[in-house]
Amino acid sequence: MKRARDFGLVCGSLPPGPLNAITDVPGVRIGHRTLVDGDVRTGFTALVPHEGDLFREKLPAAVEVINGFGKSCGLIQVEELGQLETPILLGNTLSVGIGFEALVRRALAANPDIGRETGTVNPVVMECNDGWLSDIRALALTVDDAHAALDAAVSGMVPEGAVGAGAGMSAFGFKGGIGTASRRLTLDGQDYTLGVLVLANFGRAGDLVLPDGRRPEVPKLRKSDFASVDAPERGSVIIVLATDIPLESRQLKRIARRCGAGLAKLGAFWGNGSGDIALAFSTAARISHHEAADLLPRMVLNENRIDLPFRAAADATQEAVLNALLAAPRTRGRDGHMRPSLADVLAG
Repeated sequence: MKRARDFGLVCGSLPPGPLNAITDVPGVRIGHRTLVDGDVRTGFTALVPHEGDLFREKLPAAVEVINGFGKSCGLIQVEELGQLETPILLGNTLSVGIGFEALVRRALAANPDIGRETGTVNPVVMECNDGWLSDIRALALTVDDAHAALDAAVSGMVPEGAVGAGAGMSAFGFKGGIGTASRRLTLDGQDYTLGVLVLANFGRAGDLVLPDGRRPEVPKLRKSDFASVDAPERGSVIIVLATDIPLESRQLKRIARRCGAGLAKLGAFWGNGSGDIALAFSTAARISHHEAADLLPRMVLNENRIDLPFRAAADATQEAVLNALLAAPRTRGRDGHMRPSLADVLAG
């Protein structure tokens, strides 16, 4: 699997984590379920933020809607309460309800008091439209597929490119998909990590700008493959940011906003039809569902030091998208539609 640094493409000056992946953040796990069958190129990607029960031990979180042309669920409550209480599922646009059901069923099985002695649960599912390469009308994804992605979640290196939710995605006219990157930061003499995972399905062909200033051309192999290339921007990108830096929800939202700077460095302008969303969470502190105290102590980042995570978010987002593009192979999908591989262009 080729990544940006294999091609000499480095984003920013902050050092990456050991894996240069969101799983460099301790406790974060990723799982995929990929469906490739006939005209179907789709799947689920699951992100599990810690090893415990997220409903019982929630995490500080925030969402930044860069451009809201999307069909995600759970984001309103994250915005209001600043908390994440389920794993995160990424899928295609018409699979959001399936992901919702899977997360609800899993939470109900683990917590018999949900909907009885306590409130309900807020599943978080986000999406991009893979309909150019996959038959999205087939509604191929099932609750079992969502559970399979969740059950497959592991630490370590994250498979990238045309896997999981990224199986049918496109970006900048190339094959897109799942990508990840991380950055290491030092605060008060202690090392911390900020990691990003993207579902890249955005950007117009010809707009991509590499860190060295090159603008790779999308090879036009047949006219029908590129009927959509000159169309308005109607893609999407989902960005999930994880960190072990102690942060409150308001700070997480500010940092998530800087993921947009990483997209802009690549040449994206967040077109009218693009659904661009960043969700960020911190694993540094857990929020008990049945907290007894009225007042809670919190350690948070000094606001005057927040520029460092700002930079890390922008650079990791930029590199995560490039990793998604470079890991994805040339793919032919629904009705013969094709997306070339950026790696093939750079290698050629």
